[in-house]
Amino acid sequence: MSKNFLRWRNSKRRFFHAGNDNRELVRAIRAMQSINRPVFNESSVPTLGFNDFNICSTLKENISRRRYVCPTPIQEKAIPVITSGRDIIGIANTGTGKTAAFLLPLLDKVFRSNKDEKVLIITPTRELALQIKEELVFFARGLRIWSALCIGGMGIGRQKRDLGQNPDFVIGTPGRLKDLIREKALDLQGFNNVVLDEADRMVDIGFIADIKYFISLLPKKRQSLFFSATISSKVKQILENFVRDPVTVSVKQTDTVDGIKQEIIQVSDRHKKIDQLHNLLIQQGFEKILIFGRTKWGVQKLSDELVRRGFRAGAIHGNKRQSQRIRTLENFKQNRINILLATDVASRGLDIQNISHVINYDLPDTFDDYIHRIGRTGRANKKGVALTFME
Repeated sequence: MSKNFLRWRNSKRRFFHAGNDNRELVRAIRAMQSINRPVFNESSVPTLGFNDFNICSTLKENISRRRYVCPTPIQEKAIPVITSGRDIIGIANTGTGKTAAFLLPLLDKVFRSNKDEKVLIITPTRELALQIKEELVFFARGLRIWSALCIGGMGIGRQKRDLGQNPDFVIGTPGRLKDLIREKALDLQGFNNVVLDEADRMVDIGFIADIKYFISLLPKKRQSLFFSATISSKVKQILENFVRDPVTVSVKQTDTVDGIKQEIIQVSDRHKKIDQLHNLLIQQGFEKILIFGRTKWGVQKLSDELVRRGFRAGAIHGNKRQSQRIRTLENFKQNRINILLATDVASRGLDIQNISHVINYDLPDTFDDYIHRIGRTGRANKKGVALTFME
């Protein structure tokens, strides 16, 4: 065990014991950057192909159309468990292919049941719900399976009408789902398949009471799928009443991502911090950049300044209307802008391909937030760079 790894592990422990003390956070980040250990060990050769799974032929055709060749580790392990009808605890981060890991077997289940099965998917953020909806629509092509998206920032009237059409899948965030239940537009007793995605993030954001409330309204007889990057004591409280005799599938091993070069940018004069960022962004290789800030106000101010300086930039944060956030994300995905600025809350669940650099313009609040941030680059076996500004 290397000295750098021991230094990182001890710094991480002190960070949590000190109540998220900022100095220990900095020490943990510095030590981690010196070891660059991988979170996921996905280099192993898959033993199964998608054609080996017990799913319908139309679904396999859609998978091929998506140009998926081999299942990721979480897909290889989770899909057979879900198709067998067992409850599952999946321990994996965003970017490991877990959305397809639960969507594919659930789509197959609904299709084979002649639509007697209904699925509820609960996510912590609107962006993640939107991404799941997009994936579902693609994979459901030709299956005559319908879905409803229930998230804040969009008209609740349209969502009530969609629910009135008795969709096979409902994808939503806790706040809007609770509103729809309260207005008697949504009855959870009708859902015999339930997915809690990124459960630890829902707990972090403060949705633990809502999740317990949803579980109390669900039918006792159901298949429950639980996905989380970590299993804290609060997350365990949810697990106790959610899953029954579950199979645990884990692809998480350590705490950072292989293939990401991590560096610190020392800030000697905070008044010139924006100039240091400017000088980085004009360098060769900075092609698609995600910049994290601490506050909604700070992120918007930085975005406006970068645009004023001639950069193609946009921001997403809690003060933006949902339509604005969707439009900015689509512009970033389609390379109409090449710089996206975000707060931690707004970035939850982002799965955007080919991000070359993640820049921590402001330090994150927690060590887990740092891991989440830098994991937006270096995905799908590609290389990435994570830069952290430190004053």
